[in-house]
This record gives sequence, structure tokens and C-alpha cells, in this order.
Amino acid sequence: MHLTIPEHYDPKLTVRQTQEAIRFIRETFQDELGKELNLTRLSAPMFVERSTGINDNLNGVEEPVAFTMHDLPGQTLEIVHSLAKWKRVALKKYGFGVHEGLYTNMNAIRKDETLDNLHSSYVDQWDWEQVITQDERNEQTLKATVQKVFKVIKHMEHEVWYKYPQAVYRLPDKIHFITTQELEDSYPQLSPAERENAICQKLGAVFLMKIGGPLKSGQRHDGRAPDYDDWQLNGDILFWYEPLQCALEVSSMGIRVDAVALKSQLEAAHANERLKFPYHQMIMKKELPYTIGGGIGQSRVCMLLLGKAHIGEVQASAWPQTMIDECLAHQIQIL
Repeated sequence: MHLTIPEHYDPKLTVRQTQEAIRFIRETFQDELGKELNLTRLSAPMFVERSTGINDNLNGVEEPVAFTMHDLPGQTLEIVHSLAKWKRVALKKYGFGVHEGLYTNMNAIRKDETLDNLHSSYVDQWDWEQVITQDERNEQTLKATVQKVFKVIKHMEHEVWYKYPQAVYRLPDKIHFITTQELEDSYPQLSPAERENAICQKLGAVFLMKIGGPLKSGQRHDGRAPDYDDWQLNGDILFWYEPLQCALEVSSMGIRVDAVALKSQLEAAHANERLKFPYHQMIMKKELPYTIGGGIGQSRVCMLLLGKAHIGEVQASAWPQTMIDECLAHQIQIL
């Protein structure tokens, strides 16, 4: 457990006002995202069968919450970590065309998360996915889509300012693009997290590209599952967050693997055994559409726009009592 307490913190809104603002942000944001990216809202599962290989295994070390059901003998079900793979299958199943897509409310449990101001065991995000052509699997498509997501976030800043002018946290007007290798070259003496803090403090908002593969130093900037994002065509949207003096990630997104990228990345991750799963076989046989997609943290967006000091102020989860008590002593009201 790690907790940062901002000096002279003022939540600006009461708990009830905060709850009203959360509802407003969530409902408005998803509508605006759908319009900007041509997305249709779909219902999505909270758990999937382990045997499908469709769950997101994150960095490969996190263990999903799993259980069995009486009427599904021999099957183990897993609470999703995210819907990164499920969405691509859904686009095929429901017949989405090129430049059409879906979004859904994703709720997950990540029991191995280290709790702090930004991280909770309960994860809520807008998971979205859009069909693209094979020719659009390039950096230009990725950057153009990032700009659209950033546009929606900036639009929400204005909407929140209109309703809660005393509470809105002002965002930079531009997002910058930089690769993990460029970042390592600029700050070779810093750790990956320290590099993110340094570049975000300098530029305000950054899309950090090419996450997952090893850098020239031999180290990886961060772990990334080998079987959904193409490590050469992905990244994170990061903001410098003044209240906590750190980089705040609000979205992870990317162009998804094709057969070549999947094979290469599974080999690099020593995970070739995953090729036995139905999902991976569909990619190798080119049965799934080419797509771009990502997740946008609902609580993270609410936290960012309202200038909150702790993610527990905008979502109901479980926290150590010592953290709850210390937060309350500094006007940080955990839900």
C-alpha cells in the first residue's frame, strides 16, 4: 500500500455532488466517444471460460479471480481483466463493417493490484474496438485515433467546467507523441515510471508509443500481453497530474496483432502454447477483422476531470482501513 497526500487538499465538491458529477461524466463521455469513433454500445460478459484463451492476461503474472459453476462441469470461469480480445471476436460475430465499432462498460477485478491513489482492485473502463483495413495498420491511423480520443476528453473538460466550474481540473490543449525508445534515450538514468513523470511534467499530455518489446538497454518500458496489441503500434495516453505530482494514465490502446505480429510476440514472450486457443487460431487463420481498440478508465477520467486526490473518491471498492482513516483525516472522502 502506498498513499500520497496532497498539501492543503480541498475536494471542492461534497460526496453527493461528486456522485452527481460521476454520473454526468460517465453518461456524457460514452455518448461523445461513440459519436466520435462511430461506436455502438454492446453488452459484455463479466466472466469468460478459461479454455477459450480470451481473457486478458495483462503482464502475464496477475492471476484472475476464477470459479466453477454447477451447470458447467469441467469448465473454469474467470472474471475478466479486460475485454481486449472479446471485442475483436464480437465485431466478427455481430457483422461490423470497416470503420464501425463497439464500446461497452467493462467491470473487472484485479486482485493482485498494489493499492494506491491511482490503483484499485476494482477496474471500470470503457472498452472499445473499431474495424480497420489491413492497409490502415500503421502509425498514422494510430495517431489519428489518439487525437480523436483526446478531443473527447478535452470536450468533457468543457462540459464539466460548465456544470462544476469550481471543481474542474484544467487540461493541456495538445497531446504529444513519443516512443518508449525516445524516452529512454532522453532519460537513460531514470526508471520507466520516472521517465513518464518527467516527460508528462514537461509536455502536459503524452501518447507514449511502442510498449511491450525490449529497448536498446535490453529492458522493457512496461509489460504488455503479447496477443492483443501490436507492440509497434500501441501506447498509453498520459497526463501530468498536478495534485499528485505524477503521470496519470487514462487509456491504453493500439492496433491489434495480425498473424505475423502474434507469432513474433508469442515467441518473444515464450508463450507459444497459447496458439492452441480458439482465439489465437482465428488470428492465425485470418478469420478475425483487423482492428484498433483500447480501454479508457472511467474512474480515472472522473478523477482527472474533477481533480480528485484518490481514485476511491470516484468509485466504490475495498481499501485497507489505515488508508481510509488517513484519507479522511486529510479531507479525502473514500466512497
